[in-house]
Amino acid sequence: MTAPTTPRTAVVTIAHGRAAHLAAQQASLGRQTQAPDAYVVVAMDDPAPRQWHPRTGPLPDVVEVPAQDGRLPLAHARNVGVRRARELGAEVVVLLDVDCLAGPDLVADYADAARVPGALWCGPVTYLPPAPSGGYPTDAAGLAALDAPHAARPAPAPGERLEGDGDEGWRLFWSLSFALHVVDWDATGGFCEDYSGYGGEDTDFAQLARAVGLRLTWTGGARAYHQHHPVSRPPVEHTADIVRNGRVFRDRWGWWPMEGWLRDLAALGHVVETADGWAVA
Repeated sequence: MTAPTTPRTAVVTIAHGRAAHLAAQQASLGRQTQAPDAYVVVAMDDPAPRQWHPRTGPLPDVVEVPAQDGRLPLAHARNVGVRRARELGAEVVVLLDVDCLAGPDLVADYADAARVPGALWCGPVTYLPPAPSGGYPTDAAGLAALDAPHAARPAPAPGERLEGDGDEGWRLFWSLSFALHVVDWDATGGFCEDYSGYGGEDTDFAQLARAVGLRLTWTGGARAYHQHHPVSRPPVEHTADIVRNGRVFRDRWGWWPMEGWLRDLAALGHVVETADGWAVA
């Protein structure tokens, strides 16, 4: 019997103004037990990646997309990135947030998991504290010492895989780190480009995957490490995006996403709940 071949696998990252984090991610991809066959970086209204000449790791294939009405086109950029990965021959696509360092087995584990179509695969993500003066390690031992996956989501051990569970399981999908076979990507149609700016498009993608019959699964070998950066809690600077994208989602799926943020924003007086749903105050 012929052994199954390893599928050609591409990592796709969308980026805007995160040059140091992107460079650290690229270094971590240079230390994989299985190198990606392609590394696509979609630069959203950001000329820096095109001028980037990395010294280690895979050379990125950079695609540029402009902002849309002053907002970052996150959904559109991911679709552009996967389209380019397909042109480069990818059979499995790994979408990795620009802030994420790749654990040493991330590409190999996702490639093995997604070689057979039928599932949307997620790996555990650790949120890192602020970087030490020398930066985060990108070697296997250094990353393993930092491993502490997010407690609110499944975190199987390396070598273990878990099925998602029901409505709540699908709501736990995140776009920080996930992979799927291109056959399954085609079935979903990709990210809905009605969304622009912050929020909602990844929850929508999970619903698309569910609607076409994919399983949500978690694989412990595809570990990622989210580099620290300042954030607002709640993200008041994204209030208008959250309300606009939340309404798009409500019109498509019948319920509001990001309700935790919306209620926190309401407590601060930034949004109000009306008979027709949430609105900017």
